[in-house]
Amino acid sequence: MASRPGRRDSHSPALTREESPVGSTVALVRCQTYEDDAVYAAVGRGLELLGGASRFVSEGERILLKPNLLVASAPGASVTTHPAVFAAVARHLAGAGAVLSYGDSPAVGRPEGAAKRAGLAEAAARLSIPFADFSSGRDVSAPSGRVVKRWRIAEGVLAADGLVSLPKMKTHALTRMTGAVKNQFGCIPGPLKGEFHARMPDIRTFAQMLVDLCAALAPRLYVMDGIVAMEGNGPRGGEPRHVGVLLLSDDPVALDATASRLMGLDPARVETITLGQESGLGMWEDVTILGDRLEESVAADFVANRRAGSTTGPASGVAAWLARALIVPRPFIVPARCTRCGTCVEVCPVDPKAVQWVESGREGRRAQPPAHDYQRCIRCYCCQEMCPERAIEVSVPLLGRIIHR
Repeated sequence: MASRPGRRDSHSPALTREESPVGSTVALVRCQTYEDDAVYAAVGRGLELLGGASRFVSEGERILLKPNLLVASAPGASVTTHPAVFAAVARHLAGAGAVLSYGDSPAVGRPEGAAKRAGLAEAAARLSIPFADFSSGRDVSAPSGRVVKRWRIAEGVLAADGLVSLPKMKTHALTRMTGAVKNQFGCIPGPLKGEFHARMPDIRTFAQMLVDLCAALAPRLYVMDGIVAMEGNGPRGGEPRHVGVLLLSDDPVALDATASRLMGLDPARVETITLGQESGLGMWEDVTILGDRLEESVAADFVANRRAGSTTGPASGVAAWLARALIVPRPFIVPARCTRCGTCVEVCPVDPKAVQWVESGREGRRAQPPAHDYQRCIRCYCCQEMCPERAIEVSVPLLGRIIHR
């Protein structure tokens, strides 16, 4: 898409809202610590740049806060939205009169248990914010979706008048990065999410599904925790990386594009971003940054997948067979780290499983790590995403490395 006249790109000085032209805007606020007062002030500044909290919520409205609660993980691991960010957003929205609840549906385990481990339950209790129902769901119609027109959505989401999304800035093996667009995937009750990986094994269809879901739920505001992000083997097994920013926007595509640029990652290689713009969900090629300058926070050496090739390859046929064998990245288990917990086998959405136990006679099936059947594996990376020991990584076959280079 060509740049529109009068717009400033991300290399121009940051603007205030009064100076900014009409269109997609992202508030970028530097924040170096998770100390409560600092985060509260930073969130407040970001909201003011966008027009204030009252622009997004009204007195008495029931607003659901949707953090990233991928799994039960402590705040310091940078897997989940930090409780200081959650609390700061909650305090500002409550100050504007919103009646708050919160929740998410992790892929494994009880939602309440994940919230407790992540420190969100304690923060919510201090603010008297109840956990919404994310265990049961109800079917809703979404006729404008491109690939999905009917969803099973958690009851807690449907009971709210509006949704505020609190994503975490992280890398992702399948979608390269996970942020504002993908965060709504947790609004689908836990076990059902695996079905979408099985039904949509190619990256474009899966990414379009995420775009459809985000459009159907239409959060009013997105606040991304990028104070300490995750690089490398994300979204669970990577390393914490201090970036020192909070990003706020009502445009999830513009926000994710800004986060990608902070990672030194080309937004054009992130399917949820490009398909999001194509679908009218938001804009990524022409974004105005409010607040602090983007260049001051770019981590050019951020460890992320910048390869040009697809992370999944063709879905079926001879081309798929060759691609899976010779080109497409694939998950692999590092034996020295594997504790044989069986999570990878449990979460594999393929039937029959693409990752299975290796029989080992009298020693029992857990004497060796599970093994992948790469011709059955659809490259959804659910096993890599959910491994609690960070024992699963993604590698690229030699021919794939040559082609991508």
